[in-house]
Amino acid sequence: MHLTDYHNGIHAFDAGVVRHLLAAIHLIVDDGRAAFIDTGSNASLPQAQAALAALGLAPEAVDYVILTHIHLDHAGGAGAMMRAFPNAKLVVHPRGARHMIDPARLMAATEEVYGRDTARQLYGELLPVAAERVVETIDGMSVKLGRRELACYDCPGHAKHHIFIHDRAANGIFTGDTFGISYREFDVAGRPFLFPSTTPIQFDPVDMRDSVERMLALQPEAVYLTHYSRLAPPRSLAIEMLRRMDECVRITRNAIAATKAICAEANPTDPVPAIRAALADYLLHEARNHGVTLPDSEILALQKLDLDLDAQGLAVWATAPRG
Repeated sequence: MHLTDYHNGIHAFDAGVVRHLLAAIHLIVDDGRAAFIDTGSNASLPQAQAALAALGLAPEAVDYVILTHIHLDHAGGAGAMMRAFPNAKLVVHPRGARHMIDPARLMAATEEVYGRDTARQLYGELLPVAAERVVETIDGMSVKLGRRELACYDCPGHAKHHIFIHDRAANGIFTGDTFGISYREFDVAGRPFLFPSTTPIQFDPVDMRDSVERMLALQPEAVYLTHYSRLAPPRSLAIEMLRRMDECVRITRNAIAATKAICAEANPTDPVPAIRAALADYLLHEARNHGVTLPDSEILALQKLDLDLDAQGLAVWATAPRG
């Protein structure tokens, strides 16, 4: 377990979900008190315990486990963490709270997206959290951690149950997936490569742009992504991510129009394969323009799960009825 210290009270370590350096868990420490941002899966708990021990902290020092949203690479280990850290409160968006208290429907939805066997292999059994230990966020509310404040803000776009967390002392924002994903393997001369996360079923490009602008309005020094950790400066990176999001939307509309043109209305074609193929081509194009020199096969392998889910999410958004 490697613990990255950003020397501002914020630390990061690998959740160990799916592969190395896919998902980060962040640990904030102030005045001997601790909070985790996102949890990985049940299998991430030993790393979390080791991170605390490395900083000389006992399990009782954890005041909060805060979820950016309840997708299971972010929240699958919440129940396990809450059992291990007896003083902790679970902080979560109101839309997600009931699914942490009774995770049966959340697991069923995850199995629908991933397939039952894959979902069970990745996340195991979801453990419920006692209702009295759950704190539902109110937009703009703050919780105290030692001498610092952690403010929670609604930020739909990736999911309606998504929040971002502003650590005012460090002037850093924990963005979950709303700011996109940026794997360290794609860094070129210290420059990160950002790609939007459009996973099912609540992606909305207008909401995502508004949420990113809301983050930038706080003028953060850095953003901390679950996939993967600290990026700076935020504004120029946000411009690139949102440009790519717009192109993903254009690709989706074109792919759906093409599938409709080649099939009879009574026998519609699933647009997801066409969207995924076009997204893969676009990803490779943008990665090459960024200066990434990895082989195409390695780039696509690193992004495989994301491409699969992004294509599904874009298809759901594009084909949903508009009120």
